Amino acid sequence: DYTVLQQMALFLLSSAWFAVLTLLYLEISMRVGTAPICIYGQAGCPSSSLADFFDRVIQQSSRMHGISSSLHSESEQNFLPRRNFIGKRKCHTYSIPTPDDKENAQRLGREQMIEVILRLLEAWSDPLSQFHLSMSPDQDQDFNQYGSNKALEISDMLHQLREGVTKMADKMKILGALGNSVTFLSPESFVPVSDFSFYKRGELNSVDHHNLLFCLNRDANKVKNYLRVLKCTTFPGTDC
Repeated sequence: DYTVLQQMALFLLSSAWFAVLTLLYLEISMRVGTAPICIYGQAGCPSSSLADFFDRVIQQSSRMHGISSSLHSESEQNFLPRRNFIGKRKCHTYSIPTPDDKENAQRLGREQMIEVILRLLEAWSDPLSQFHLSMSPDQDQDFNQYGSNKALEISDMLHQLREGVTKMADKMKILGALGNSVTFLSPESFVPVSDFSFYKRGELNSVDHHNLLFCLNRDANKVKNYLRVLKCTTFPGTDC
């Protein structure tokens, strides 16, 4: 019967297509499963997206450090000519153990370096908010308006940078470049609460402003440099 033959032909044709698709799927699966670990910069390499993460967070940290440096310089020009300021500043992040040079930073494991960076970033959310709220428009109006606007800008950059570093760490975990020991905790889990009390009381004067901006500039520079070191230890073939 012609109808029966037609149905059998359609069945054989569909079976053949199913067999071809199955073979293609198996071949692709085998290629993916046996793909070699790709090197930095190789076209189509998954780790190239990780390199892009690094480039973006390093660029963001450089911009944040540049703004904090400008803000600190403006503070010195407005504050130092009127005050004989002598003394050693104590930053609220002093309890966070940080490498003091490139060699010591390179000795840290990647997990430790990520945690140091995140601790520094987390520690500045509240102080920056207090700095912005404490800038009175009645005194030093030009600088206070400038400082208040810049504090908001840095706060936004800080939030974006913290999210970027967190996503980068997740990417590193997926690629096996980072262990699962890195945790993302609240600021109070990183820095003792007593160290935040100075900024939480909301009674900052010009000396406090100057000290805070000095510490912000110092920590922003640390974050920038630590991210660069982390990229070098993650991609040894890069020019460091």
